[in-house]
Amino acid sequence: MIRLRGRRMPRRVTQLLIGLFLYGIGIAFIVRGAIGAAPWDVLTQGIARQVPLSFGTITILVSIVVLLLWIPIRQRPGTGTVLNALLVGPSADVGFSVIPQTDVLWIRVVFFVIGLLVLSAATGLYIGAAFGPGPRDGLMTGLHRRTGWPIWVVRTGLEVTVVAAGWALGGNVGVGTVAFALLVGPLCQFFMRLFAIRLPEPTDWVGPPHTGEIRLAG
Repeated sequence: MIRLRGRRMPRRVTQLLIGLFLYGIGIAFIVRGAIGAAPWDVLTQGIARQVPLSFGTITILVSIVVLLLWIPIRQRPGTGTVLNALLVGPSADVGFSVIPQTDVLWIRVVFFVIGLLVLSAATGLYIGAAFGPGPRDGLMTGLHRRTGWPIWVVRTGLEVTVVAAGWALGGNVGVGTVAFALLVGPLCQFFMRLFAIRLPEPTDWVGPPHTGEIRLAG
């Protein structure tokens, strides 16, 4: 039996894992830029100032809490969702171990730009692999589905809430936070189109029933 979906599986898995690793590296570049972190990373920074845990460990714990919030909205995680929760934090810690801190403003701006581009490309990679959304994206889409509120309302509400909480705890809010909010959407959309892997629809499967062979139409 020949299934195109099966032949694409190695590429999907590879793309997922590379995407999740690069996502953490992108976070590390943005945080090292120190001109303002992404909303959820502001929260992580704030918590890190209060407890003796690494940024990556806190990222994992926050992801687990977010996944628990999926339960009342009946959102179902995918393989990519679970791996996102477990792998992004450690990869961010790897990034922090190799990306230096600096007080030179132009280098910090370059770090931020690199981080934004890497994170956006990583988002396109892991979402394009079609193994399920990350914990935070799934919370957003789940709330949209359950409440009927527009995506932008749900996303804005979530991010304003986590930024406020993170800032109150000591997280870094700045011009980078605003730039991230304005630019990450269009950049992610570009990379999602670039890296999307088309999976066959159920109606695309055809084949002679008596042979058991399944082929993709066209």
